[in-house]
Amino acid sequence: MNRKRPGTGPLTVTVFVFPGVRLLDVTGPIEVFASANEFGGHYQVQIASEDGAEVVTSAGTRLSADLSLSDVREPSDVLVVPGGPEWETLIKDEALLDVVRQLNEKARCTASVCTGAFLLAAAGLLNGRRAATHWRHSRQLALRFPSVQVEPDAIFVRDGKMMTSAGVSAGIDLSLALVEEHYGAEVARAVAKDMVVFMQRPGGQSQFSVHSRAPHTRQEMLRRILDAVAENPGANHTLTAMARTAGVSVRHVTRLFCEEVGTTPARYVEQVRLEAAQVLLETGDDAMPVVARRTGFGSPESLRRAFVRHLGVTPGAFRASFRTTGVGTNDDVSEAISA
Repeated sequence: MNRKRPGTGPLTVTVFVFPGVRLLDVTGPIEVFASANEFGGHYQVQIASEDGAEVVTSAGTRLSADLSLSDVREPSDVLVVPGGPEWETLIKDEALLDVVRQLNEKARCTASVCTGAFLLAAAGLLNGRRAATHWRHSRQLALRFPSVQVEPDAIFVRDGKMMTSAGVSAGIDLSLALVEEHYGAEVARAVAKDMVVFMQRPGGQSQFSVHSRAPHTRQEMLRRILDAVAENPGANHTLTAMARTAGVSVRHVTRLFCEEVGTTPARYVEQVRLEAAQVLLETGDDAMPVVARRTGFGSPESLRRAFVRHLGVTPGAFRASFRTTGVGTNDDVSEAISA
């Protein structure tokens, strides 16, 4: 691990901005590096635009630039290339792509956030490399740039000096990994706790909140069922119990779930229980048997099977995700992964 030695001067982070850039792609990484300075890190963050002028983000917020391309004379330790919702237009802007190429030449590490990977790919910087982007756009990245080896489920990917990350908030994950690489896990852990985020997010982009996926329904009887499951995942939520709650037949409940939720009652209940278990593992120190009982899985083995099947990690590995970004080794994490 190439960690920065204390007292050898600040590490320079250059964040490239352009009209239409996504605000969180810019501010997420900046917050990580700024927070690191409070816990032993030593970063100097600067915002650069092509001509040094302010830009208007996709959110309508104005961002001031500290310098222009011509002002960037010294090598940057990290170059951050954010994305924007109008990436299809951006990748056709040769002047913009040339700025990315020039900044990359002066950077020891180039990192993209979300659709910023399209800018790197269009600039020819990801040819033959592995890369990640937002799950919604990963197929497009692979189709438009077949020389790029897209990893659709990755939160972030490092290949040589190039780093690419998934959707907007994944820029925080990537930046935490860089902090750990530069200043060690203790500093990165302090930043993660300060920002109330994972040190290493478990699994991949296939993880989404069951509540965010559940549709709004006008069926009052179905709403009662969904609310009952969410309020007490560990309770009895068999098909018969659901039908009793709604006051309808088992067959009618099954049909409602199929039409309104897009899955079976059993699968929905397991997803809610899985989410409840994630919360307990993230926020508490309960033993696995307790977590399994409180969330309706019954036994640690059933809990483990559900985690591996849906998230690709064990409950122990999930809990250990707060301890490291995964750029190094950690004996405590190795022990937890076996749980």
